[in-house]
Parts: sequence; C-alpha cells; structure tokens
Amino acid sequence: MENTTPSQIKTKKIKLDFKDSKYATGRRKKSIAKVWVKKGSGVIHVNGLKMSDYFKRPVHQIIVTRPLEISEVASNYDVKCTVKGGGLSGQAGAIILGISKALIAHDENLKKNLKKDKLTTRDSRVVERKKYGHRKARRSFQFSKR
Repeated sequence: MENTTPSQIKTKKIKLDFKDSKYATGRRKKSIAKVWVKKGSGVIHVNGLKMSDYFKRPVHQIIVTRPLEISEVASNYDVKCTVKGGGLSGQAGAIILGISKALIAHDENLKKNLKKDKLTTRDSRVVERKKYGHRKARRSFQFSKR
C-alpha cells in the first residue's frame, strides 16, 4: 500500500494518449475545466487520477457521468480533464459542461438530448459579493433602537 506515491500517480497521466480527440472548455463558479473526449472504453480521468479517486462523494461521480449516460454513450468514450479553481461541486459542474461540448463536437447527433437536459449552457450563478456595512452579502447587523 505504501508503494504508491503521488509521483507514480502522475506517470499514469503521461500514459494517457489523447490524439484524435475533441477538446472543450467548461466553466462553473470559479472552476475551469479543460476536457478531451475520444472513442474508447468509458474511462474518466480527472487531473491524472481516476474519477472515483478524485471525486470521493457518489453525488459528484453521478453528476460527472450524467452527460455520457443521457446520450447513452457511457462505455464508448474516454474522458481526460484537467480542472482548477473553486470547490468540488463547481469543478464537477465545469466538467459536465466540458464533456457536453466535447461530445457535441465529436458527434452532432447528441446535441438534441444534451440540450433538452440543459447541459450545453453555462450556469452563470456565482457568489454575490459582500457589501460594506453588512455582515454578509445581504444580511445586515442586528438593529438596536437604543
């Protein structure tokens, strides 16, 4: 068990051959995902790790595989993505958009199903900034009359 080090995990990243693949970029909150999709056996790698190792929570794993399952090509494509910024939920959302765009670039016939489930549009909601004189973005301090 102790024989696997992070440097050995990075060697797996180098072995991934994604020539003849389609590229797309996905964004969500502060996260940016670069996604490559090619014909293969259905393996998903995130930042050089398998998806199940990177996203520990089952909810995130289901979210990331959603575009592949909706278009019914989950076992036909390999996905490699690098994602940075934000938290895990934002990163999962960015990967969804990237996978959807790359699948459409690979096969135009998949656009109908993906668009119906709103996976091709960017979710532009971001955290509202904190205002001066308030405790949070909209929450004020408790008012005291005297």
